[in-house]
Amino acid sequence: MTKLIQRFLLIWLSLLSLAAYFWPRFGVAFDPFIHKQLLPYLIIVTMFGVGWMLPIDEIKKVASRWPTILGGTLTQFLVMPTLALGFGMLFGFQEETMVGIILVGCVPGAMASNVLTIVSRGNASYSVSLTTLATILSPIAVPAMLAATAIFVDPATVEVLDSASDDSGSIYLRSAINLLMWVVIPVLLGFAMGRILPQFESQAKTIGSNVANLAILLIIATVVGLSRDKLADLPIALFTCLLLINVLGYAGGFTGGSLMKLPHPMKRALTLEVGMQNAGLGATLASALFTHSDSTVAVAPAFYTFFCMFTGTILAWYWSSRQVEQEASDKGSPV
Repeated sequence: MTKLIQRFLLIWLSLLSLAAYFWPRFGVAFDPFIHKQLLPYLIIVTMFGVGWMLPIDEIKKVASRWPTILGGTLTQFLVMPTLALGFGMLFGFQEETMVGIILVGCVPGAMASNVLTIVSRGNASYSVSLTTLATILSPIAVPAMLAATAIFVDPATVEVLDSASDDSGSIYLRSAINLLMWVVIPVLLGFAMGRILPQFESQAKTIGSNVANLAILLIIATVVGLSRDKLADLPIALFTCLLLINVLGYAGGFTGGSLMKLPHPMKRALTLEVGMQNAGLGATLASALFTHSDSTVAVAPAFYTFFCMFTGTILAWYWSSRQVEQEASDKGSPV
């Protein structure tokens, strides 16, 4: 089941999103795609599974080779917010659409990058280490990047950001608390559970991987279902903007790896890590922070998931085929 979901994840994502969009036409009274209050719980369960699957060796590797891991994480936290802010302003987006684009750039890397790094024959250990550090730092990094980008946007977009503040605190404090509760604490609890019950490691990997993939599918489908009345009015420019952020994110990751003089397998890992954002987390965060029924902030993160899954898969397959060709050439060469 795990391979079936992972191999055809983009197809499942497309089919479920289409079902969410056309659901009212089926004449079924119950709509399973409009319950956004479930989204945080999907993230929590996913992160608990990620923590349970996290080998102790990866934690040791983060400590032992911290310069390359910290350098890769800084690359991601510099490249993606800059691209999101720059292209959002270049295309003239404002208000909720701009906030959604900024969220795309501020969230940590996607777990799918770890799988595609394996497909691309990159350094999977480095990929997991990057995802782990970015995820743990997210309660600090995401609010900080939101605050930094807010300096440069127009007053209307700042007003949207301020609208997410309430009696419990500013948008920056609320996002930090949400990320701590949804991401960091579940990862730590899952990691602790894996150490307490090591005999269930193989089962945890299978179940955790399936739950993570299913959660992403349900999160994106729910965002589509909640926004179905507005999707037809979305400008083509938004999709162009998101695609450019995604592709140039890969370029930024590869350039960062080259500047750090990383081996090619590690550059592949960093490239995929930077370009593939955890847009499901961004969509969930947007739904929790911007609670009015007609909010469209979560739309950009949701659609970014399609782009990064599609382009990431193509890039991983390309690198994998190049590696196979190189190995075949090496075998055929005289010694």
